[in-house]
Amino acid sequence: MIGLAPQDRPREKLAEQGKAALGDNELLAVLLGHGAAGITALDLANRLLADLGGLRGLARVSPVELSRRRGVGPATASRLVAAIELGRRSVVRAGPARLQIAAAVDAARYLLPRFGTAEVEQGGVLLLDARHRVLHARVLTRGTADATPMHPRDVFREAALAGAAALVLFHNHPSGDPLPSTEDLQLTKRMIEAGELMGITVVDHVILGDTSYCSLRDLGKLTR
Repeated sequence: MIGLAPQDRPREKLAEQGKAALGDNELLAVLLGHGAAGITALDLANRLLADLGGLRGLARVSPVELSRRRGVGPATASRLVAAIELGRRSVVRAGPARLQIAAAVDAARYLLPRFGTAEVEQGGVLLLDARHRVLHARVLTRGTADATPMHPRDVFREAALAGAAALVLFHNHPSGDPLPSTEDLQLTKRMIEAGELMGITVVDHVILGDTSYCSLRDLGKLTR
């Protein structure tokens, strides 16, 4: 790469110092493999991250939109999207098949890589057995960029069909801010009341940001 000492070139730095030594822009430059007319791969990586809003934006962009960026093209766009998806799958599949939910952080670790970066708000349930082990997660509603409806009827039908003894409600905030709204608190209250009638415990309501979460149980808001 023009203008960089050999030890500072991302590919050489990766080989000599390991992956942890590279910044997001340098890792992206390695994937890009080349720059464009008059700019290096690192310059191009910096420009993409700035234009797309960092890794969050890069993870959400489509291959078609990415291929329209200067210096990228269809082949490079496909390579970048495939690399991001491989990383996502490695996180999703890392946990045990029957993870036990003992605390909000356990639910968040399971849910965040699956649903945290959705472009629109999604609401669903993480269904648990009597020992609070994961049966499966199910998205029940998809809304606009800032709202989605979720009805107790749909939640507890899904739970009953799965034979769940307990559940964790979840939804994501596309804004990235996981703090609960007044509507979130009201919804949680309705779900707790319905769960008591059904004999299915609402363990928590976890709101997902991009890489962060908020647990209503941890906030002391899981009350009728």
